Amino acid sequence: MPVITTATAQLVDVAVETLRTDAVQQFVKQETIVVDLTTDDGGTGTGYSYTIGTGGNSVLELLRRSLLPLLPGRDARCVEQLWHTLHAATHATTVGVITSLALAAVDTALWDLRCRRVGEPLWRLAGGYRQRVPLYDTEHGWLHLDADDLVAGAVDARAKGWSGTKIKVGRPTVADDTARLRAVREAVGPSFSVMVDANQAFTGAEAVQRARAFDELDLGWFEEPLPADDLAGHERLVAATTIPVAVGESLSSIRQFAEYLRRGAATIVQPDVARVGGITPWLKVAHLAEACNVAVAPHFLMELHVSLVAAVPNGRTVEHIPQLRAITSREMTIEGGQAVAPDEPGIGIAWDRDAMDDRRVA
Repeated sequence: MPVITTATAQLVDVAVETLRTDAVQQFVKQETIVVDLTTDDGGTGTGYSYTIGTGGNSVLELLRRSLLPLLPGRDARCVEQLWHTLHAATHATTVGVITSLALAAVDTALWDLRCRRVGEPLWRLAGGYRQRVPLYDTEHGWLHLDADDLVAGAVDARAKGWSGTKIKVGRPTVADDTARLRAVREAVGPSFSVMVDANQAFTGAEAVQRARAFDELDLGWFEEPLPADDLAGHERLVAATTIPVAVGESLSSIRQFAEYLRRGAATIVQPDVARVGGITPWLKVAHLAEACNVAVAPHFLMELHVSLVAAVPNGRTVEHIPQLRAITSREMTIEGGQAVAPDEPGIGIAWDRDAMDDRRVA
């Protein structure tokens, strides 16, 4: 059996490529937590997770002190067993995003190792439903941008054959948000998807008010309208609007997703591999959503999520926000307006080790 011999972690800071703002925060940098595993038969696997500016050192310390020491001597093929072993070892800090981020870095490394061992790409080993998936733009929809900039970004995405664009909302007035969205809708026409994202900024009453104002704009979804732990608020909003309500990037366990789906409080789910604890739980969320006839449109991490959206039948689309270009030697492939899942063995990310070394902070 392939026995894990070494397990190491590092923290690499990656600057944002453009100013990114939403209703509650600014994306300062990506703290990238990278885990490398080796086995006694020469196998290797690399996984990662991230934060958007704070907390990376906490994740790194949890890995170094509590999780990575448990891996040497274990069978690398037993991914499910190892995930549960590590989860149990951090029982006092679960459910929680710091623990999920640490688990994800290990789990993605184990999947990378697994795929390499059998000579298969992630998209096929995780399900193999299709290789090409629709793509939508977020990079040109940030909250600080004016209507002209939003329109230019949306028109460009449409010209490339992408499926849609996402606009951040949460300006001080309903009229301001609505005017920006109306400008985009009028520019791209009715057949191009326009989604909105509030980043948990609204109260229940505000979310209902904005949803009613947005109703005429034929939106693809209303993302994170409320704080993620306001399950009842999301349930009321779904009942009050015809706009699909998208939730999930800030949920960190399968059971949280299950409760949202059980109560009909989300009509699109958006699991994030890093924040939900890895590929292993991400796939469970996706299949849970499939059983409820709900689509999956994951948050961020396009270089990894392209393979997972391709793997499952209810994968809807991939969010285009470039962030790994500074530490990889190859970008995600886009052909004919669609994202193409990598076909080489592994999770499909070509790391540039020299660039990572230059940006390593711990």
